[in-house]
Amino acid sequence: MLLAATTAPVFAQQEPQYTQFMFNKLAYNPGYAGSFVSPALTAIYRNQWMGIEGAPNTQVLSFNQPVLNERVGIGANLVRNSIGINRNFTLDLVYCYRIPMRRGHLGIGMQPSVRNFWQNWNDSRLYSPTPAGTDLAIPLEPRSKWTVNFGFGLYYSHPDKGWYVGMAVPRFFKNNIDFSENGGVLSREDRHFNAMGGFTLTPKPDLEIMPQLLLKFVPNAPFDAELNVLASLRKKFYGGLTYRAGGDTNGAGESVDVLAGLQATEKLFLGLSYDIGLTRLRKFHNGSVEATVRWWFNPPEGAEVQSGYGF
Repeated sequence: MLLAATTAPVFAQQEPQYTQFMFNKLAYNPGYAGSFVSPALTAIYRNQWMGIEGAPNTQVLSFNQPVLNERVGIGANLVRNSIGINRNFTLDLVYCYRIPMRRGHLGIGMQPSVRNFWQNWNDSRLYSPTPAGTDLAIPLEPRSKWTVNFGFGLYYSHPDKGWYVGMAVPRFFKNNIDFSENGGVLSREDRHFNAMGGFTLTPKPDLEIMPQLLLKFVPNAPFDAELNVLASLRKKFYGGLTYRAGGDTNGAGESVDVLAGLQATEKLFLGLSYDIGLTRLRKFHNGSVEATVRWWFNPPEGAEVQSGYGF
């Protein structure tokens, strides 16, 4: 691999993306915490752009539950994300105050977070034409940096009617994440503005169709939109399609994604998705896969599964 250095700032999405965003709302909005009556633990694994060495790889462990008669939601996200020689660990702690409304609940969420950025310039995949230690611009040892941030979000849902809407800024402060010690700042955390919404249609007693939309905006980066349609049969079998806009200049979008899910037991849900790339990069990778496992600790009898998704 040949690396080139540049002094020009680069703008891009800095947060991991998830195809199964409907099962991972806490990653986008702290106002979601406590939206389901049962404590829920979610694990996610994502392997993006398979076949490209150093492509993004993400693991997530997420927990949230309501407390104090469902007037408060608490939760946490632990995320490991790697790309190339970079590896990030993020811990989000979530507190949400839930206000009963005439039609559902309004969640007002707050999210302090801590993140570790790590780089390894001795990675065996890197190539340098000069012997190690002779180029002073290349660090001899791995570098590490810690940042602290804060986010907030609003999430309004009506589980009985099957709809939700929310907006959030998970990380508000534009921290310096540059490893350079020579002055000047080339890299900062950018604010990510997220908005989402969805509703449920019931054409037949055993069939539910759930259109959902996720919008993501970062200043100086391409606008991102994901439209998903998820179908549920007998609240046990799930299948869906997602279209992700964006990508390069061909205008077709970034990907089309296929989802499948199974409510294996009353407490255990399994989900799997595959992204079919539409950009010019698709010639060099074999798509992206994402797996989700969710466990409800004590779902009440008769509770509808989609309520666990925050509808």
